[in-house]
Amino acid sequence: MSEPPGAAVSLAEAPPPAEAPPKQLAAQRVLPLRRPGRWIATALVLVLAAQFVHGLVTNPFYQWDRFGYWFLRPTILDGLLITLEVTAYSAVLGLLGGVLLALARLSKSPVLRAVSWVYVWAFRSVPLIVVLLFLYNFSALYKTLSVGIPFGPAFFSFDESKLATDMVIAVVGISLHESAYAAEVVRGGVLSVDQGQHEASAALGLPKGYQFRRIVFPQALRSIVPNYVNQLIGLIKGTSLVFYVSLLDLFGSAQSMGSTYPGDIVPLLMVATVWYLILTSVVSVVQFYVERYYARGATRSLPPTPLQKLRTGFTDLRARVRREAAV
Repeated sequence: MSEPPGAAVSLAEAPPPAEAPPKQLAAQRVLPLRRPGRWIATALVLVLAAQFVHGLVTNPFYQWDRFGYWFLRPTILDGLLITLEVTAYSAVLGLLGGVLLALARLSKSPVLRAVSWVYVWAFRSVPLIVVLLFLYNFSALYKTLSVGIPFGPAFFSFDESKLATDMVIAVVGISLHESAYAAEVVRGGVLSVDQGQHEASAALGLPKGYQFRRIVFPQALRSIVPNYVNQLIGLIKGTSLVFYVSLLDLFGSAQSMGSTYPGDIVPLLMVATVWYLILTSVVSVVQFYVERYYARGATRSLPPTPLQKLRTGFTDLRARVRREAAV
């Protein structure tokens, strides 16, 4: 007997819903959007990279046997040591000078602001090689230097030529040049700190020096570190100019050996190139971990390390292969 229209049917009497077969459910799975352009670009880049590596390895012009001979020679290692010394001294002195210049630029004193601005303007305008050559010939302008009362008697004087060794000239010249760029990096980092931090520290009655050392500068380092490390990488490469002031650094040693052995010019240049690549790579790794350290408290989670990224990539790739195999 049929039910009248509008009559309710109990759940017990209702027919169970038809279950879809497993194959139909699998067919309904959402597939990611195909990107053929990305795969074509990837294949093209891999082909070009393979051709470049093949040409680099098989071209006899590079003379890789001579490259291996020169790579760890004492002459090259001595030049590498000088490069590291000049870089270390200049980086520290340049950063200290940059901090002082940045503080002078941010000072309320018009004299300090003007002097800092003129210094930064002058040394950013003059090429580094000109600064080094000028200091190298500084003794021709001033044979003796004295310290005393301006326009009055001198307390003591000394011979500039005896004090200005090749290492001193290189470090002083590069430090003066780098401090101008570091000043703008530090000033930009300090200005990036939220104004509320300055107001809160001032409301607590903290001294200005303590505010800068413990509150402002640590927060500014998040902005200073990437930019200054970029300057430091440029500084490592810029030390190659000290060859022109008779200091045999890494590039100077390779250049000197190339003059003695003309047939090994290309292998020696490749030796210098590889060593510069190693130095800049080490600095880049240090930069990553320093940035990661100062990111604490600024982000919800710290950025993963390269090893963690590699492990996550393998895990995602394995899961994707399993999903594709299940289909």
